[in-house]
Amino acid sequence: MSQIERVELAPGLNVSRAITGLWQIADMEKDGTTLDPATTAQYMAAYSEAGLDTFDMADHYGSAEIIAGYFKKNLPSGKSAHLFTKWVPKPGPVTREEVRAAVLERCARLQTGKVELLQYHAWKFSNPFWLDALIYLQELQEEGLIGAIGVTNFDTAHLRIAKSTGVNIVSNQISYSVIDQRGGGAMADYCDSNGVKILAYGTLCGGFISKKWLGKTEPTGDGLPNWSLMKYKRFIDVTGGWEKFQHVLVTLDEVGSEVGRSISTVASKYQLSQRAVGAVIIGARLGENAHIDDAVSLFTFELSNKQRGKIAAALALLNDVPGDCGDEYRKPPYLTASGDLSHHLEEFPPVFDVKQSGGKAMIDSGTTWEALAGYSRAIRIGDRVLVSGTTATHGAISVGRNDPEAQTHFAIDKIEASLESVGAKLSDVVRSRIYVSDIKNWEPIARVHGIRFADIRPANTMVEAKLIGDEYLVEIEVEAVIQ
Repeated sequence: MSQIERVELAPGLNVSRAITGLWQIADMEKDGTTLDPATTAQYMAAYSEAGLDTFDMADHYGSAEIIAGYFKKNLPSGKSAHLFTKWVPKPGPVTREEVRAAVLERCARLQTGKVELLQYHAWKFSNPFWLDALIYLQELQEEGLIGAIGVTNFDTAHLRIAKSTGVNIVSNQISYSVIDQRGGGAMADYCDSNGVKILAYGTLCGGFISKKWLGKTEPTGDGLPNWSLMKYKRFIDVTGGWEKFQHVLVTLDEVGSEVGRSISTVASKYQLSQRAVGAVIIGARLGENAHIDDAVSLFTFELSNKQRGKIAAALALLNDVPGDCGDEYRKPPYLTASGDLSHHLEEFPPVFDVKQSGGKAMIDSGTTWEALAGYSRAIRIGDRVLVSGTTATHGAISVGRNDPEAQTHFAIDKIEASLESVGAKLSDVVRSRIYVSDIKNWEPIARVHGIRFADIRPANTMVEAKLIGDEYLVEIEVEAVIQ
């Protein structure tokens, strides 16, 4: 047996660098037929026997958790496997009880007393309850129900907010492939510096990165048989289209011929060597096809610098996937199977309740300061919205302590939530004022403002000011006119 490379995600959590993804269970069950757990679990055994003993799933991957739980429960004595799962709740407030119930459900389906790696997904960051969920998950980790906490599809800013607020995140599972290189920029920088491992999924673009598609005519929407292919065809389109994609396949095939490996193996190997990548996740349609030999062969060869350079040159011709990691689930263009979020969510509820008074719409975010000082977080009068000075405060929590970038992002998130609650958008902002407690922090704060308002370009003023509360590095207020 080949020696499968391993990575330590957290103390005691040492896993295969090639993880078997079970998301296609949901696609296999989309007609309403549930796979038999005992029969399907047998197909996992071959992976484990080959040393590929780490499996990734989620609460919404059909019966994947049940199948994996059955598999691990019935492993022969002396054998072990690692099961990762995700919790993907609907957007909105969460309570400790709801988080506990979700984790206990994962434990029950996996037939275990502790989830080894619980990965959390947030649909929308302007809704601040995502941070509550992570804090409650950390409480459950301390209690022993969770081994380690990861996130999935987080962008760099919000990974930073969570870490700087004290949540011990060990991994971020993101789309990261030769087609989608977003993980190699700011995300890799932050993860590399803060002990977070990237778990790269989509490395084979749902099966597009294979010999099967080399030299083939571009498929139409009707010609794609499963959700994965429908999803990743959108990535191919947004990065320049079928012709550019074919050039990448040709390059991978040429390198594959040099090293005696398949296109898909070369593509996965290239991603494994990227900075901060802990593992690649390779999907499996249990009982239909297995690529165990390809996965094992990842660890039997190396790509030369010349070969890596050849691949990098082909990738440089592609257009960038828009935004940061995970943005495909939060803003257009939605790079999902359906091209929107219709098969994921029904709606995004407003974050704050609105009170009508004398022709004004007012909101209260729930901080102690608003009631104490008698002011509203935001007021709408006609088409004009005024948002009060906003700091990185969430309830009793001071968010992003000692991190000016994290605090600026969180303050703008709160501002965005305030605007959305009264029917406005961040793009409606026409004026922003920034107050910094120490002028030495002006540049990282300004850079975040530049990221968040890049195409909006409101009038802006920044001044140094003594803020109330030593923990606050920045305070921001805005004015918006609803277009």
